[in-house]
Amino acid sequence: MANVLREQGVKKGDRVCIYLPMIPELAVAVLACARIGAIHSVVFAGFSASAVSARINDSECKMVITSDGGFRGNKSVDLKGIVDEALEKCPCVETVLVAKRTNTGVTMKEGRDIWLQPLLDAAIGNNVAEIMDAEDPLFILYTSGSTGKPKGMLHTTAGYMVYTAYTFKNVFNYEENDVGWITGHSYILYGPLLNGATTVIFEGVPSYPDFSRFWEVIEKHKVNQFYTAPTAIRALAKESIDYVQKFPLSSLKVIGSVGEPINEEAWHWYNDHVGGKRCPLVDTWWQTETGGIMISPIPFVTPTKPTYASLPLPGIQPVLMDELRNEIEGNQVTGSLCIKFPWPSMARTIWGDHQRYKETYFTAFPGKYFTGDGALRDEVGYYRITGRVDDVIIVSGHNLGTAPIEDSINEHPAVAESAIVGFPHDIKGNALYGFVILKETGESRDKENLSKEINQLISDQVGPIAKLDKIQFVSGLPKTRSGKIMRRILRKIAEGDFSNFGDITTLLNPEIVEEIKNGKI
Repeated sequence: MANVLREQGVKKGDRVCIYLPMIPELAVAVLACARIGAIHSVVFAGFSASAVSARINDSECKMVITSDGGFRGNKSVDLKGIVDEALEKCPCVETVLVAKRTNTGVTMKEGRDIWLQPLLDAAIGNNVAEIMDAEDPLFILYTSGSTGKPKGMLHTTAGYMVYTAYTFKNVFNYEENDVGWITGHSYILYGPLLNGATTVIFEGVPSYPDFSRFWEVIEKHKVNQFYTAPTAIRALAKESIDYVQKFPLSSLKVIGSVGEPINEEAWHWYNDHVGGKRCPLVDTWWQTETGGIMISPIPFVTPTKPTYASLPLPGIQPVLMDELRNEIEGNQVTGSLCIKFPWPSMARTIWGDHQRYKETYFTAFPGKYFTGDGALRDEVGYYRITGRVDDVIIVSGHNLGTAPIEDSINEHPAVAESAIVGFPHDIKGNALYGFVILKETGESRDKENLSKEINQLISDQVGPIAKLDKIQFVSGLPKTRSGKIMRRILRKIAEGDFSNFGDITTLLNPEIVEEIKNGKI
């Protein structure tokens, strides 16, 4: 694959966008880019054409690697069609390599699109790896920003790989011949493979063909380490316990949780029924920006506590900060979670915008990395992540910035303005609640169809993951005199908590709070 990329004109420093389902070609493409010094940018295969083109253009990718389609449960997704639409606005792309997965008919643009397999068949097997400097770029991974434009986090070669290898080995208690079914760049690919581990890639959903899919895969491949998101755990916990109990799961050694804070009920279900109360449950906290796990129990060493990520890994120095930018000492306190000193795998910059990198992560609390999360430190120093403190909402483990979703809604010709907040959801952890102001109010409008059209716009421009679970049409939004939307009030209304809105006298329109609360327009 590395030779295929070189033959197609890709060289050290070039950017390659990978938009593939969870198939072996995804892993192969990532590793081939790393081998020749090209910078890979993996884009989640649930994103829309608009989201894909924004990411391609931001990093000026020369090549896109995709497939004719992908399978998700009993549906197939037209990935090539999405790429074709995205590339209408991407003049930087010269070549598209297409893997066969669904064997569906696709349009191949002459001079740009090439089937991958014949190139692999013709390529020679020998390849000399590119010599890389420790700080040479390895990949760009986009994460949602509260200002709308996604942030291309740049990770470099040595520090990232040293830290992912170290954390994989320690957090998952890896021993030779173990099989890990884990997640993401860091723990599907780099961490396990740098340790010589066998790693499992899973294409599909936990509910298809039935709710025993995860447990069947663990049993079939004798998986030792299993790492998933609270969203998946909550969805499976709602189903019959028989789906889990028909598999002994005796191969499991360590189970993990990632992507968002895990609630207590899900923690106990996972611990009791999957881990059998014998496997340590590592509730891990880390971010795209951190490159690797920062706070987590070490199996068989750190006593676990439900909903707590527990203690920082060796070398990681978290602190809690108050609103006056002072470090909060002692235990049984809450604050904004920051990291005091650098670590090997921290992102080095935002691609093409170092000023934004500094402003986003290093200005709120000068001299410290601000994670964007709030946290609680208990009486023994264990950390519990309490959620985002900015305008990013975690839905089913995906960080969704409110701005791009609001931008999509506001493009609807009937919409004047909108605001999105998160509210607790049994399965997703958080779901999205939209407050929408229409240009023309009145009961004559068909609100049901309008809601469908709004969600379709969001699906087309951001992706289906960002659809709103609830939409409330309102005549105004609670705003300060400077025009800032008071989202904390909207969050309380979305949660159905009308007990205490705090001081609303500073609002430009305090009467709107009561109106929204009563569901009037």
